[in-house]
Amino acid sequence: MKFGWFRRVPHAATIRGLYGAIVAQARAPTFYAEYGVPDTVSGRFDLIVLHLALLTRRLRVEPALTRAFGQKVFDLFCADMDHNLREMGIGDLSVPKHMRRVAEAFYGRATAYDAALATADDAALAAALARNVFADAAGPPIGAWRLASYVRAAIDHLAGQAGTAFAQGRLGFPDPCVGDVPLGRREKATP
Repeated sequence: MKFGWFRRVPHAATIRGLYGAIVAQARAPTFYAEYGVPDTVSGRFDLIVLHLALLTRRLRVEPALTRAFGQKVFDLFCADMDHNLREMGIGDLSVPKHMRRVAEAFYGRATAYDAALATADDAALAAALARNVFADAAGPPIGAWRLASYVRAAIDHLAGQAGTAFAQGRLGFPDPCVGDVPLGRREKATP
């Protein structure tokens, strides 16, 4: 086709809406102020990855057309990370190496979260979150238990949303504030 470059990406507004909801949720101050997620580039990256993994996990049970949004949102995530790396001053020759790490980080974390979520015990999930989200934190990650409770609440919240909402770019997560998400198992964390 002669003018293939000028074609609109199908469902671009939907994909931007879904990804925008993920980024907005990952930026919620409660995660940093109350859960203890490090307010660093790594901490923010890991919360985006966590929420993206939750969405793609939820979309797996949808029909193929809606399920395909998961890949498109992941593609937008990669484009956003590429842009951010360049904004941070990473040179053109180094960006592909960093992007490979971004993809490996996403797939590694998504696999770890899926394996942990397959169990009914939050210990495996809290351990996976401690390794990934709280990796840079000094001391024991007390917030990992609370974040594990949030993840379970988010899964239930996403399960209650119709696939048609996702197809329209609407995505909601539970409020991570104390009243909406159980405190988790703080007593299990060592001081």
